[in-house]
Amino acid sequence: MYESERFRQELHELIRVIWTASETCYEEYRSAAALIESLQAHGYRAEAGTAGIPTAFTAEYGSGLPLIGLLAEYDALDGLSQKADMTEPCPRPETTHGHGCGHHLIGAGIVGAALVLKDWIDAHPGTGTVRVIGCPAEEGGAAKTFMAREGVFDDLDIALTWHPSTINAAMTGSMLANIMAVFRFHGKPSHAGAAPQKGRSALDAVELMNVGVNYLREHMEMTDRVHYAISNTGGVSPNVVQSEAEVIYLTRSRTNESAKALFERVVNIARGAALMTETTMDYSIRNALSNVVPSDTLGQLLYDKMNEVGLPRYDDEDRAYIARFREILGEEEGNRDAGLLPEFDMDERYRLCSTHPMGDFILPFEPKDVVVTASSDMGDVSRIAPLLQLQCACFCLGTQPHSWAQVAQGLSSYAEKGTLFAAQVLAEAVKTLLSDPALVEKAKAENVRRNEGNPYTCPIPPDVLPPCSTQKQ
Repeated sequence: MYESERFRQELHELIRVIWTASETCYEEYRSAAALIESLQAHGYRAEAGTAGIPTAFTAEYGSGLPLIGLLAEYDALDGLSQKADMTEPCPRPETTHGHGCGHHLIGAGIVGAALVLKDWIDAHPGTGTVRVIGCPAEEGGAAKTFMAREGVFDDLDIALTWHPSTINAAMTGSMLANIMAVFRFHGKPSHAGAAPQKGRSALDAVELMNVGVNYLREHMEMTDRVHYAISNTGGVSPNVVQSEAEVIYLTRSRTNESAKALFERVVNIARGAALMTETTMDYSIRNALSNVVPSDTLGQLLYDKMNEVGLPRYDDEDRAYIARFREILGEEEGNRDAGLLPEFDMDERYRLCSTHPMGDFILPFEPKDVVVTASSDMGDVSRIAPLLQLQCACFCLGTQPHSWAQVAQGLSSYAEKGTLFAAQVLAEAVKTLLSDPALVEKAKAENVRRNEGNPYTCPIPPDVLPPCSTQKQ
């Protein structure tokens, strides 16, 4: 039995509070409060409002060095409202939000690890400090990047986190840097039928920008990504030439430097669209993220701890639950799943997934110079301290992130067992790090080497603040 099982009921309730609240970017007040309350009840010294962000927090236990950071997330996504356990789309009437990336489990799992470590630290006083850092708004809000700019992670020796997945693995490789910006076009209104020649359409400019970016996609690096969402179409009257329109763009690339270069190409396309439509254009960067710097030292540690702890034990109820979703999602989709590790050998992936429909296997840790084409604000933390993310199976193989099916499985016993497993693995890894200063120094030396000795530079311009910031403008 895992030590984390002692806190199962508490974590069970915590998972449900956060899943039910389903609070999005910078609005996670109930979720953050629940996490803080749980940590304080076990003796952690907690403080809300970290870096001027009301829903961020820090909580510490222990004394001395090393200082190990555990990064908690707890934000949901809009547009993914879904009732629990349903095998078809079935929105909850009370909200449009849903935990389609399992962040309610991340927060609870990090608290579980912290509670296990509290007792160990009591038995080993003075061996180091554990700091839980509550990080809101990972989904599109870049909270960790803003927090990094304020020095929140500067004194960490190591940072660890985890992410619910369909498989069990220690993260390898990197993730993309990105830049998010809003482009606003300004034209002239007119009667679209009686005097179209007097109008200058801002919406035309947005559409031309989108067409231009579509042509750009043929001439980008294979791992680059550009996404957009039209946030203002200029109204709903087709007989009025739209004088205002805006579009949000998200550009991703391998490094901060290449992301900036790609973003400038997008900006030039926007300038061209304005020129073609005789409108004007301005843009503002909303946020940005650094690429993730991997840590083979910590990856090997977490892989070893997963094997030492051992996978969760599933009962007939768990197997029946997963079988229901596997039937809906499809056998082939499930058999080709490997979480966010597309570089893993396809034949071996298929063999493992087809012979272990419960996802009860641990992918071998194979450090590779590869890039997962998603992004995370933990990249900015990895530029400051050695960081590793653990993946633990909480959803049926074949379940896509950011989908109703993932929201539906978020309160299952299967997801809960994966959370307890993650908590135990992280706790065991921290125990080793607190007991082995040489391993900490090895991870730090690797991080310096991978960052080429360069100090961290925040990719967000200094005048851009998070939308909820209590800092003075």
